[in-house]
Amino acid sequence: MEREKLQAWRDWVRAELGSCVSFWLEHGMDKEHGGVYTCLTRDGKVFSTDKSVWMQGRCAWTFSYLCRVYGKKQEWLDAAKSCLDFLEEHCINRTAGDRLYFTVTADGKPLRQRRYCFSEGFYAIGNAEYYGQTGEREHLERARKAYQLVYDLNHGMPDPTGMGPKTIAETRTGRALADPMIFLNMTGVMRRVDPEQAALYDRYAAECVHDIFAYHHKPEMKCTLESVGVNGEFQGDFTAGRVVNPGHDIECSWFLMEEANRTGDAALHKKAEDVFNFAIEAGWDKEYGGLLYFIDCKGLPPEAYEHDMKLWWPHNEILIASLMAYRDTKDEKYLEWFFKTAEYCKTCFADDVCGEWYGYLRRDGKPTEPPCKGSTFKGPFHVPRSLIMADVLLGDILEG
Repeated sequence: MEREKLQAWRDWVRAELGSCVSFWLEHGMDKEHGGVYTCLTRDGKVFSTDKSVWMQGRCAWTFSYLCRVYGKKQEWLDAAKSCLDFLEEHCINRTAGDRLYFTVTADGKPLRQRRYCFSEGFYAIGNAEYYGQTGEREHLERARKAYQLVYDLNHGMPDPTGMGPKTIAETRTGRALADPMIFLNMTGVMRRVDPEQAALYDRYAAECVHDIFAYHHKPEMKCTLESVGVNGEFQGDFTAGRVVNPGHDIECSWFLMEEANRTGDAALHKKAEDVFNFAIEAGWDKEYGGLLYFIDCKGLPPEAYEHDMKLWWPHNEILIASLMAYRDTKDEKYLEWFFKTAEYCKTCFADDVCGEWYGYLRRDGKPTEPPCKGSTFKGPFHVPRSLIMADVLLGDILEG
């Protein structure tokens, strides 16, 4: 272990976290309508006033989690509460089983509803984390209700919006990795703040772990697939069945490592390491550095136009997963992945002039033009979460 090098990176992580948090508090918070704007230019100007519902819940979680790790600050609690109030007042489709919208206008008029239930998931963890800091029971009850709704929707409940599946079910149906992996992370948040229902969360977490490895993880193919058949069948005759999202897999790996650490399951931890190793070895761009967004498990052309771009969040997940794996195993290869990825992030994503990180890079590591710091999908979540967790993990390693 290189203590001085690790301490230097910890200092950098803390400085970047401060820059990131300040950027969003200064430029993102909507003082007129409440909530957060996330479509921001490099220097923080709003380029679209439409609001991402995902980001209202994620922002609430982030600022509440900052309070949990670093101590309560009224500015952070106020930011979280603003997003939660905006969600409650404007983002819930009360006529459709309390499903949440995907996007709304600046003042909260509904724009778009989507099939998948990630808006509900981020609403749940935002309310749960805020409850953990304030003890305000109404937020726990909201979190519990939304959490159970996500579970039910993922397990056969008819969608109250009336929206059917993306494909005609009689022709093709299957499973998506995002469902069990995101629910596993949600479950970890819920268990931490709501020990009253620990038995329920333990049961649901075990189901998530089962589904990931029974259906999506393919050790014989050295990958974890985004989409599979209902029984985990490899659907290799069409592009969607061959998609690997290395960043998703790496994010999934640390969700699994956390669960393995909680349960003391060394075998699960080893399988989680395999998920990480397969993804980063296949997805790391050996010519330009950085992690490719999508790859085809058979080496065939990916369908997504953006497949060879470098996005911010997969690199955030590498920082977390590599440090967690190194802390838990002391295997130096994980530390080397952290150093390599941190250097790439410092060189390509971080912006010493305006603060925060670029969201989207071309394959060669240069920001797309004009560059942005936020979008419908990028807000105050992945970057600050990774920096908070990297700070804590580096502390564990240095003190261990």
